[in-house]
Amino acid sequence: MSKEFLYTEIADGIAGQIRNGILKTGDKLPSVRMLCQEHQVSMNTAKRVFLELESQSLIESKPQSGYFVSQLPSTKLPLPEVSRPSLIANNDEPDELISKVYENMGKKDLTFFSIGIPSGDLLPQAKLKKEIVNAIRELKEGGTEYEELQGNLKLRRMIAIRSLQWGGNLSENDLITTNGGMNALSFCLMALGKPGDTIAIESPCYPGILQLANGLGLKVLELPTHPTTGIEIEALKKVIPQIDICLLIPNFNSPLGSCMPDENKKEIVKILSENSIPLIEDDVYGDLYFGSTRPKCCKSFDKDGSVLYCSSISKTLAPGYRVGWIAPGKYKDKIMKLKLLHSTSSISIVNEAVANFLKSGKYEKHLQQLRRTLQNNYQNYVQTIAEFFPEGTKTSRPQGGLSLWVEFDRKIRTTELYDLAIKQSISIAPGRMFTLQEQFENCMRLCIGLPWSEDTQAKLRQVGNLAKKIYLK
Repeated sequence: MSKEFLYTEIADGIAGQIRNGILKTGDKLPSVRMLCQEHQVSMNTAKRVFLELESQSLIESKPQSGYFVSQLPSTKLPLPEVSRPSLIANNDEPDELISKVYENMGKKDLTFFSIGIPSGDLLPQAKLKKEIVNAIRELKEGGTEYEELQGNLKLRRMIAIRSLQWGGNLSENDLITTNGGMNALSFCLMALGKPGDTIAIESPCYPGILQLANGLGLKVLELPTHPTTGIEIEALKKVIPQIDICLLIPNFNSPLGSCMPDENKKEIVKILSENSIPLIEDDVYGDLYFGSTRPKCCKSFDKDGSVLYCSSISKTLAPGYRVGWIAPGKYKDKIMKLKLLHSTSSISIVNEAVANFLKSGKYEKHLQQLRRTLQNNYQNYVQTIAEFFPEGTKTSRPQGGLSLWVEFDRKIRTTELYDLAIKQSISIAPGRMFTLQEQFENCMRLCIGLPWSEDTQAKLRQVGNLAKKIYLK
């Protein structure tokens, strides 16, 4: 194991224990010498571990005493409330607001706290370009031919191998490639539902899912959701007779960043399976964990093929490449027919390039760096929010992903905050975008996927100052 990987692995392990509350504020850490003995590493490697943890504001050094766990900025801010949506299906889509926020996408003069993808500056663009060139050389006819319907075999094999990390145990034959994550979800909803059917989702929920469900004529039922652990299981049980499909983002969902405990995932799969309700699982954020291990998926507990597992590289590697996939379980034939009808083939050059990138080991190395960056960003965001946002501001405490959910006093409407911020070339995502009901007007989602800099901090501080102006009106 390389020294570089070794020190980050040790640091990530300790960081995970701090964030999960195993190591608490004020706890003393082992000395440099003890860390050397425990992990069989050099003094320099052990010192790098402590420097890394200090850079994340997780520990602090006390002269003549050693290293101690710091008070995390996130613990100074209270958690947002558990959502309490009406348990009646609703379709009041905030279409105009969503369009207003997303119509600015791609403009170079804006700071986008609103778009939930990692900045291009955090992605291995040069390496990906080389893989594209190599793919053109390697593919028959330079990649101009159609792929097989199920998708690039090498890519499906690499995805199957990676599924072992979360207990998926998939084979290449279990997978179908798609043109991105939303294309995967779209195929699943078309295969399972018909106009008038009811779909249960988290509340708040990613706007693209709300728009997709509405567009297909489905009734949307939003479930009470805890900002840390996801949907309330008792609430799900109550609405079982009403629903036909369930769609969840169990790992670091957008916008809350919540992550369901494994026991919750297992129970939800069991409840839905016993009632013959298929579960669509969106796992696009699962690789962006902040702790030492990747969380399991609902698919890990699927015994009868009733979980349709969807994911992509859009949130981790290359949003514009549109590479996604489905492990559709017992619904494979339906999904294959839909792919033949709607797209026939995925983009062969891009899929080959991504497959080679995964196979080379470069993807895992990239993820390690991206996870550390997002982790640091999260700490920087909450520190700035604690210092410069209005008193009483609440934030979620994601253990991974790209989203931070902010809840203000009810006097502050984030649609008004958006209008003020956009005049300052700052884009935020108002909370009303994430629901089909009249709720979350005092909330917003911030994307933590921007490179942290003095300018990023200044823009975030500016959002806080604008929120204070609204509060003091």
